[in-house]
Amino acid sequence: SLPRLIESSDLRGDVHMHTTATDGRNSILEMAEAAVARGLQYIAITDHSKNLAMTNGLDEKRALEHMERIREVDQRMEGRIRVFTGIEVDILADGALDLDDEVLAQMDVVIASVHSRFDQSRDDMTARVLRAIENPNTRILGHPTGRQLLRREPYSLDLGAVLRRAAELGVAVEHNASPERLDLCDRDLRLAKESGCKIAINTDAHKTSVVGQTKYGIRQLRRAWLSPGDVLNTLGPADFLAALRPRI
Repeated sequence: SLPRLIESSDLRGDVHMHTTATDGRNSILEMAEAAVARGLQYIAITDHSKNLAMTNGLDEKRALEHMERIREVDQRMEGRIRVFTGIEVDILADGALDLDDEVLAQMDVVIASVHSRFDQSRDDMTARVLRAIENPNTRILGHPTGRQLLRREPYSLDLGAVLRRAAELGVAVEHNASPERLDLCDRDLRLAKESGCKIAINTDAHKTSVVGQTKYGIRQLRRAWLSPGDVLNTLGPADFLAALRPRI
């Protein structure tokens, strides 16, 4: 029989979003309340790291302070929703991450993403992303091909090699459901499933109105013939964290 394809109602969490600490428009509390209103069980606050100076990215000191504020909001929600600590850490040109490992190790959700030097050769970009996911703190690879619809083509990358290594390491790959990205595309999502990758769908929300708004992303998952069991965010809060790459 045919598998039951994933639906929006299957999703329990959204683990890629930004607040006024960097380039978002709303506070941690406002994002959490918006997620409650949309029936989510958990979110992760993943503001940008310091290399993205244009977004007021967090350095180590500010990241630690931000984590404390996230934990305070998590307690303030009194079980209505879990608010996980996190960061969208920048993958530098050589594949290093731009925050210290001892800071990253304290976070629930570390998303590593490329935001610069899109002009690198296929071999260099592939080596760069592979080095980033080898870092034991990387739990999710964000918008893996870097595309922005109608604005920027995907960067040159041996995606198959990256997906195979991510599967071996237990690193999840993101489907970024932002209508400007939809990255991974449907074909690449299918390749991710066939490679044995864990997949997370996120909104990359920068304001409350976007939290939990995944309908275009869900269409991509369905075009790739993905079922609820293929997507980590269909799990509840504790099971979601447990399904991410194990801590060292």
